Amino acid sequence: RAQGETAMTTANRVVARFRDGRLIKGSTGDFLPTRDLFHVHTTSGETVPVRHADLKAVFFVRDFAGDPAHRDRNEFAAGQAAQGRKIRVVFQDSEVLVGTTQGYQPGRPGFFVVPADPASNIERCFVISASTRDVQLL
Repeated sequence: RAQGETAMTTANRVVARFRDGRLIKGSTGDFLPTRDLFHVHTTSGETVPVRHADLKAVFFVRDFAGDPAHRDRNEFAAGQAAQGRKIRVVFQDSEVLVGTTQGYQPGRPGFFVVPADPASNIERCFVISASTRDVQLL
């Protein structure tokens, strides 16, 4: 095991970002897009119940530190292959996420986006529809 990793390596590493700006980093083994609640086992050892209704998005990440110098490219490179439909999401706080989706439908409570930037620390993101200002298929 890498230093700092626990036995929960089979769980997904997530950063849960709340609509009020808070965030929780940890792992989850019970996230389902169709359920209203899941649990995050934080890096400090707590288990926190998280409700979808309180969230902006759930970011499934490669690691918790990321690369502070890296700025995600919100565009596709010329000739870059895309799995699914290209999408641009503008959150209510003006953050923009560009990537691909296979499950976006207006009116659904949420959907997954894989960032366009292959070097992103974000593997995929579950966007809570109620936290978006604008969603466009590209």
